[in-house]
Amino acid sequence: MIGSDPKDDLRVFLQDARDALLWKLEGLSEYDIRRPMTPTGTNLLGLVKHMTGAEAVYLGDTYDRPFGGPLPPWAPGSDAEPDSDLWATADETREEIVGRYRQVWAHSDATIEELNLDTIGRLPGEMRKEMRKTITLHRSLVHLIAETDRHAGHADIVRELIDGTVGLRTSNDNMAPGDAAWGENHRRRLERTAREAQARHARSETPGLGGESPS
Repeated sequence: MIGSDPKDDLRVFLQDARDALLWKLEGLSEYDIRRPMTPTGTNLLGLVKHMTGAEAVYLGDTYDRPFGGPLPPWAPGSDAEPDSDLWATADETREEIVGRYRQVWAHSDATIEELNLDTIGRLPGEMRKEMRKTITLHRSLVHLIAETDRHAGHADIVRELIDGTVGLRTSNDNMAPGDAAWGENHRRRLERTAREAQARHARSETPGLGGESPS
């Protein structure tokens, strides 16, 4: 059996998630990367901005290795507007936000390189009320992999809503084979199936139409 380095495995999965998130911005206009595509305002550039702050805290401040720069609104000591890390102002450029995210990667990777997985860190201020007061580097990495992948999944859906682009990564889209016509037929099939399931459920709940008779 070929062995592996646990720390390196975690770093690889974190980088894969980072790359997937940034890939979803490629080829889009300034408008499209900022468009709020859900009722809660989810947008692509905001997801990148949010993860920049998350990494800066979990692999920086937590281990007394501050990255510097503005604090995310949920971090102790921040006077930022609520949710301001989830969208970009017109004055904030794509280059600035993506560039800062990459700078945080380098800062985080240095933390990973220099500390052992069992190194104990302390979450900043108010975050201790919601999670453990102390946290290991291993747990920080697991948390960030889960959070980055979660938001990369959000980005998948947002990008598909914007222009129909889908896929896991440039080298492997991880999608079923088929053209646009196949995809539309598949979507229509799922819609019919959902309506059929709803109709069957309604009939089963209606006395005399397949459901239980009243006692």
